[in-house]
Amino acid sequence: IYANCLSFIAIVEDGKLIGYNVAVGGGMGSTHGNEATYPRIADVIGFCTPEQVVDVAEKVVLVQRDFGDRTDRKHSRFKYTVDDHGPAWILAKLNEYLGYELGPVRPFVFDDNGDRFGWVDDKNGNSHLTLFIQGGRVLDTDSYPLLTGLREIAKIHDGDFRLTANQNLIIANISPAKRPAIEKLLAQYGIKDSHLKSALRLNSLACVSLPTCGLALAEAERYLPDLLTELEEVIEENGLRHDAITIRMTGCPNGCARPFISEIAFVGRAPGKYNLYLGGGFAGQRLSKLYRESVPAESIKNLLAPIITRYAKERNAGERFGDFCIRAGYVEATVQGGDFHKNIKPEALAKA
Repeated sequence: IYANCLSFIAIVEDGKLIGYNVAVGGGMGSTHGNEATYPRIADVIGFCTPEQVVDVAEKVVLVQRDFGDRTDRKHSRFKYTVDDHGPAWILAKLNEYLGYELGPVRPFVFDDNGDRFGWVDDKNGNSHLTLFIQGGRVLDTDSYPLLTGLREIAKIHDGDFRLTANQNLIIANISPAKRPAIEKLLAQYGIKDSHLKSALRLNSLACVSLPTCGLALAEAERYLPDLLTELEEVIEENGLRHDAITIRMTGCPNGCARPFISEIAFVGRAPGKYNLYLGGGFAGQRLSKLYRESVPAESIKNLLAPIITRYAKERNAGERFGDFCIRAGYVEATVQGGDFHKNIKPEALAKA
């Protein structure tokens, strides 16, 4: 939600959708060595009814068309337009273009930041199964014929397949008549329930990176699964297997896997080296901060292990990992994009 140029946050009261809070000005992309570029979290500026959603989206695009920077490609995104003029100005201009005013922001709380893994039954009697897909890559391996299994399920499934924003897959609208056959195929192809995986892995994301992306400076999708296996040893030792921590990796600072709003983030700096960021908000409501620059891949586990161990021992009740990293002094809080390059500790620039 907070990583996008434009987002709508559903507001439900008394079990009924009444409308959406409107958030503008988010974005992840930045450029190494250029402090004029930075990620930014979206500002929640108002409320609209369901009938107004399309109109609001159209007018936001028109505001960017008329006031966005066309002279500098690295300053052209809507997040910089919002920063240059301020959220209040954007709201006033949006109201002007709409011909009516957005309502005041409605109270809301995000209780979770992930997918609802496993089986869920709806009020219509259908079932939905959310599967964890490592890196969003549906393929067959020697030990896990996922692609073949899903193909066989598709042959008999009378519902649909849905992709999630967290790279996972929902086999949706499974009718009661088809569920037994689908469960049999899941077992036959070893497509296991996602609850068997660590919460750290379930909350991981990686961009495609090498060899597909020409912008990549380091591995991401092909490396993160192995790094997670290493970190899971530390997680298990500290009793954190079921504690959700968001962890993301990208091959470059364009931020396609939303690294700058995760609690732990690795951003490719060079082959085998990553900038390590800590302190992002679990729900994406706060940006992370650079903790160490150009960390060799082989040093990551030893660098993170003491922090994870300390978190397990010293965290407050209900305290998230990103919040702990700030309270414990590992990084300063990044309130908004303009602060992203500020208050970085000197040791962050030392070699890991």
